[in-house]
Amino acid sequence: MKFTSTLVAGVVAAALSVSLPTLAGSSQSAQGAQQAVANNLTAPWQGPYGGVPAFDKMELAEVKQALNEGMAQQLAELDAIANNPAAPNFENTIVAYEKTGKTLDRVFTYYGIWSANLSSPEFRAIQQEMAPKLSEFSSQITQNEKLFERIRAVYESDVLKTLRPDQQRLTYLIYDSFASNGATLDAKAKARYAEINQELSKLHTKFANNVLADEENYVLYLSKEQLSGLPESFVKAAAAAAKERGKEGMYAITNTRSSMDPFLTYSDERALREKVWNTYYNRGDNGDEYDNNAIIQQILTLRHERVKLLGFDNYAQWRLSNRMAKTPENAMDLMQSVWPAAIARVKEEVADMQAIADARGDKIKIAPWDYRYYAEKVRQQRYDLDSNEVKQYLQLDKLRDAMFYVAGRLFNFDFAAVPQGKVPVYHPDVKVWEVKDKTSGELVGLWYLDPFARQGKRSGAWANSYRSHTSFEGNTTVLSSNNSNFVKGAPGEPVLISWDDAETYFHEFGHALHALSSDVAYPTLNSGVRDYTEFQSQLLERWLLTDEVINNYLVHYETGKPIPAELVEKIKKAATFNEGFKTTEYLASALIDLKLHMTDPKGLDPDAFERETLSALGMPSEVVMRHRTPQFGHVFSGEGYSAGYYGYMWAEVLTSDAAQAFAEAPGGFYDKDVAAKLVKHLFSVRNAVDPADAYRAFRGRDAKVDALMQDRGFPLGTAVKM
Repeated sequence: MKFTSTLVAGVVAAALSVSLPTLAGSSQSAQGAQQAVANNLTAPWQGPYGGVPAFDKMELAEVKQALNEGMAQQLAELDAIANNPAAPNFENTIVAYEKTGKTLDRVFTYYGIWSANLSSPEFRAIQQEMAPKLSEFSSQITQNEKLFERIRAVYESDVLKTLRPDQQRLTYLIYDSFASNGATLDAKAKARYAEINQELSKLHTKFANNVLADEENYVLYLSKEQLSGLPESFVKAAAAAAKERGKEGMYAITNTRSSMDPFLTYSDERALREKVWNTYYNRGDNGDEYDNNAIIQQILTLRHERVKLLGFDNYAQWRLSNRMAKTPENAMDLMQSVWPAAIARVKEEVADMQAIADARGDKIKIAPWDYRYYAEKVRQQRYDLDSNEVKQYLQLDKLRDAMFYVAGRLFNFDFAAVPQGKVPVYHPDVKVWEVKDKTSGELVGLWYLDPFARQGKRSGAWANSYRSHTSFEGNTTVLSSNNSNFVKGAPGEPVLISWDDAETYFHEFGHALHALSSDVAYPTLNSGVRDYTEFQSQLLERWLLTDEVINNYLVHYETGKPIPAELVEKIKKAATFNEGFKTTEYLASALIDLKLHMTDPKGLDPDAFERETLSALGMPSEVVMRHRTPQFGHVFSGEGYSAGYYGYMWAEVLTSDAAQAFAEAPGGFYDKDVAAKLVKHLFSVRNAVDPADAYRAFRGRDAKVDALMQDRGFPLGTAVKM
């Protein structure tokens, strides 16, 4: 993987959405780097499977030296390319570029683990110190004029047309990563561009750490008398979480979605629901040392100034110029075509909930902290469907086995647990599996799973690749991982999760399968187009409701009996239940993100902008953004999703349309021919093919928005060009 400003961001951002760093004050020469004291973080990976990360030898004291050494090495490697006296060509410039940075790749694997999975005050201090240096490093690459001129010479040469299509795309992606990040600017503008990146790197890191601090600092401890309505499995997990924090005999509600969501769904204590709701949705917005509002304003101002240097009117124009949507207007059109139906559905949902509250004599008006609680009552009344009853059939380990089954049927993959101790891990919770081709027995890669929440681990769920597939120097073994924040159960107790969490589990596994199925030649071709890469993972969610998974893996955690057919039917009938809430909370975040980045940020007050924009959109008062602005890590902990959170919906249009192809096939969701086309055109090619072309190769046409509207139970709206 190459560490230009965009691509560098991808490495650390994959773990924590932090902005990409850069080297700055390292004056180490390549020779000095080679003579540096041995460092476990820079050492080539040893052991089986083509070498694996030495997670058991990670030492925080080695981080700064490792980063400096890795950056110095890559800069020396790039200088050698830039100063090559031979005329630039594909091999001595583009392929040579792809070979650089291997030491830094290894270091960033460890750095990403500390960022996302094992953060501590000590690491955060290092992160804050190194962020501007990493940013400077990134700028040193994109502003290496000799290097860029060689890349441009290859990109503009007639020889380009004689290369394979994937080599042409590789050349374009590398050229664009320079050109769109300031390589074409004059000296004065380049200097300011680099300064801005350096300032942003500090702010992105500070933003992320502020959110993590609020998640760690706000834990609600309950007594036994305050547990009314909470399911037994949740109570046991809360007791275990309290014990882990030295509060045995109490029950901890942590400030993460996996704890907040079920509490708001089941707790009968309205005052406590309000407290938990406020704590969660006010992360980064408490007017204290961890408040993010001023940081957001600074980030937006710097981003706006930077893209003006490149000739764009606003940040969103720049960000979407190489995405599927192409323009912010296209992305906005898609979201606004769905928004009216979403908020209309919320109005219906609130009316249903208010009716139940009135019938119960609760004497309340539905507020945001009531939504999940009364929605669950409506679900039980309308569909006779109890989410807690469903959870009894959703065991974490069984769902993992179900994912393996799906991967076997669609991708021909076989998963086998690696014996403990054979592969180093960074925490006892982490388990590892071998992935092989079922037919040939050939090793594909390893899959790491880190499923449980803990202090120092960021909230949410995500996927990482510690090593991606390439073939230009011989086939490499993929090292892929999934990370979640499920609340660990009591010892010996199975972990039961909600239906939404089960869908997320499948979703993130889709990212892992995307990495494991890669068949590209060069590292850069494993990069993604942000409004496309969520498509593959969203699509995998659909297999959770297939008969094969339901009948074999959704079994009661006590009796072992399969989930009853009548309960499955209720789940299917309720598939679009509460869709107004889910769509509105997501779209509100995506719309605010895009509008923030289409606006001149001078004098902007983030809280006021959020409040006023949502009011103008007609945002229902009973619903809040899924990610309020002061905690919107996708957008302000880095630049991976900035002005791009809409991409989940863009990808979901593709998802719904592709799912329709399976639904219409003779073999349904396990149809061999459609599955083969899926792997060939949509998974294995990664970014070696333009996403729009790849989708047409799979479907035979462009995607249509109709299937998305149908899936969400909304009336068909105005056609949107994809």
